[in-house]
Amino acid sequence: MDSSLLIIMLSSSVLISYGFDLVSSRTKLPSVVLLLATGMLIRQATDYFGIAIPFVNVILPTLGTLGLILIVLEGGLDLELSGGKHRLIGRTFVAALLGILLSMFAIAGIFYVLLGEKFYNALVTATPFAIISSAVAIPSVRGLSEKPREFMVYESSLSDIIGLMIFNILVIPAGSGWESAFQFVKSTVLVVIISVICCFLLLYLISRINHHVKYLPIISTLFIVYAVGKMYHLSSLLAILVFGLFLNNTELFVRGKLKNYLKNDLFETELEQFKKLNAESAFVIRTFFFLIFGYSTNIGELVDIDAWIVSMLLVLAMIGTRYISLKATFKGNMKPILYVAPRGLITVLLFLSIPPQYLVVGFRDGILMITVILTALMMMVAVMSHKPEEEERLEDVP
Repeated sequence: MDSSLLIIMLSSSVLISYGFDLVSSRTKLPSVVLLLATGMLIRQATDYFGIAIPFVNVILPTLGTLGLILIVLEGGLDLELSGGKHRLIGRTFVAALLGILLSMFAIAGIFYVLLGEKFYNALVTATPFAIISSAVAIPSVRGLSEKPREFMVYESSLSDIIGLMIFNILVIPAGSGWESAFQFVKSTVLVVIISVICCFLLLYLISRINHHVKYLPIISTLFIVYAVGKMYHLSSLLAILVFGLFLNNTELFVRGKLKNYLKNDLFETELEQFKKLNAESAFVIRTFFFLIFGYSTNIGELVDIDAWIVSMLLVLAMIGTRYISLKATFKGNMKPILYVAPRGLITVLLFLSIPPQYLVVGFRDGILMITVILTALMMMVAVMSHKPEEEERLEDVP
């Protein structure tokens, strides 16, 4: 393919995605749906002209991983820990954990009954579908009032992390349940230690590097930390979230003489620039991930009646289990966020990484795409019907 044509196609993809974001902000139609549809149309066009995009199976999970890191980092950079936020963090952690566990077992039960597979395999296959995608949820709740928006940002980010940790526990070969539990505790403690070291080191670099290029090397370092942690089956996404939280809340961690070494007068300005670079990088990665995911989808899979039936059962299970988790943790009107539980980047990424021996036999290929689309449309209806002024009239229950 001619290089000029390739440049035009890549640049046009970014501009189209930007246009979709503008449309989404006005119509509440999730940009992810538009990107998926565009990817499927590109597939039809390339098939017609006999053009094939190479290495899709390699590009898709790689983009997904990079996008996940940037999205979680973006979420951490937007969260404030001061002002009594520890209660909110506690509630959202319980909501994310309870929601994942309930959804996992409900969806695994559906796979077990319908496909007659071993329950453990059904549980592994169900795990990606139990996780709320922060890559879709965080951009979509910007129009909500502060309380549900903040709750969703925390919950979806924690859902990604907890879901990844549970998934790793299930697929890592272990001799017993106790060994898996020990591996989980050990990896969590190790990740926390690594996170603390990286936070202080990277904060020092931000304050001391005078070179005009400083943010991309820092993001690259985070990519390396994540990749190395993943190689050793560590929940390294936790380190990414911790770094984002640390950087946006340095007043809680950097005090006294440490300020002389870890911060400078331009820190706040540099932090804003770092946030903008990360947000725009996440936007670009997310754009190409969903375009390629749409491209990799066979349209014939989307007319499979059985896949639609299973997908609708999965969505009903998600709503039912989410109602229980929110009832126990969210204080206020949960209507706007009850249906904001999109499956997206993290779901696709984990599903593609399920070892063959754990994937349920007879799983319809279209279920993944249909579930992503249905949850996105459900979220769209919930966000469009939400009226912030009604939310503000509700009394906040402590």
